[in-house]
Amino acid sequence: MSDDEPANRMRERSTQSTVALYLLLDADRRYVTAGIVALVFFALVGVSLAVPGAGVALRSSDSVDTAFQALIGGTITGVTLVLTLNQLVLSQELGAVGDQRERMDGAIAFQEAVRDLVGETPPAEPSGFLQAMIDETADRARAVSESGPLEEALEAMVEGTVENAEVVHERLDGADFGEFEVVRAALDFNYSWKLHVTRRSLDDGDCSAATRESLAALAESLRLFGPAREHFKTLYFQSELIGLSRTVLYAAVPSLAAAISVVFFFDAERYTGTILAVDTGVWLVSAAVAVAVLPFAVLLAYVLRIATVTKRTLSIGPFILRETDRDTGR
Repeated sequence: MSDDEPANRMRERSTQSTVALYLLLDADRRYVTAGIVALVFFALVGVSLAVPGAGVALRSSDSVDTAFQALIGGTITGVTLVLTLNQLVLSQELGAVGDQRERMDGAIAFQEAVRDLVGETPPAEPSGFLQAMIDETADRARAVSESGPLEEALEAMVEGTVENAEVVHERLDGADFGEFEVVRAALDFNYSWKLHVTRRSLDDGDCSAATRESLAALAESLRLFGPAREHFKTLYFQSELIGLSRTVLYAAVPSLAAAISVVFFFDAERYTGTILAVDTGVWLVSAAVAVAVLPFAVLLAYVLRIATVTKRTLSIGPFILRETDRDTGR
C-alpha cells in the first residue's frame, strides 16, 4: 500500500479556509446571527452612501411600505414553515408501543455490542460512550503495532489512530450533549480511512496470523464507531432543530413588531436630516430591516452548521466522497 494518510482533523482535511469553517461550525450561533443582522444593516447604509440621492429616493416613493409589507408576509410564512419542520421532527418521537419497543430493542442491542467490544457497560452519556469506544480503538491499534513487523502505510495508520484517539478523547472530556462539542470532536476522528486501510490489509493476506487477528479486532471497533457517531449526530440534529424552532419563534416577535411599526407609523418625509453623513431616514429604515430579518438570520445561522455537518458525513463506513490524491478519509 502507498496511501498517504490524510489529516485527522476535519479543519485540516477541508478545502475551505479556517475562518469560513470556523463560522460554519465552531462559532456560537448567536454571534453568527448577530453578524448576519449587522451585515444587512451596514450593507444598506453602505449602499445609501454609494447611491446619490438615496434619502430623496426613500422619501419620494412608497418603497418602504411595500418592502415591509413583504417582510411581514415573509416572516409569517417562514415561521409557519419552521413550525411545520418542528412538528415533523417531533413526530419521529411519537408512535405506537410496537414502534417504541423496536427503537428500544435497537438501542439496547447496539449498547450490548459496544459492551462486548469494550468489556464493560459503556457510560450512558454520549461523550463518555464515544470516549470508551475511542479508547478501545486506540488499545486495539496498539495491539496491532505490537503484533509484529508492519508495512509502512499500515504502521503509519496504526500510529495515527492512537494519536487521533488521544486528541479526540481529550476534546470529549467534559463535553455535554446538546452542545456542538460532542459531534465536533467525533467528526475529528477519521475512522473511514482507518477502516478502509485495515480491511484492505486483511484482504492482502501479507500479514502474520497475530497481526491479522489484531487487525480484525481493530476493524470491528472502527466498524461500530460509525453508527455510534451517526446516532449521536442524529440526536443532536433533532435537538438543534427544536432549539431552532424555539429561537425563530422568539425572534419573530420583534421582527413583526418592527415591520408593522414601520408600515403603520413611519413617514420618511419627516426625517430629512443626516447623521454621520447618512440620511436619518436611511438609518431608521436600515435598522428596522435588520430587526425584521432577524428570524431569517437565525434560520441561516443554524442551517449553515447543520448543512456543513451533513455534507461532511454523507457516507458511513469506508467510503470517501471527496476528491483526494487517492485514498483519504473523512
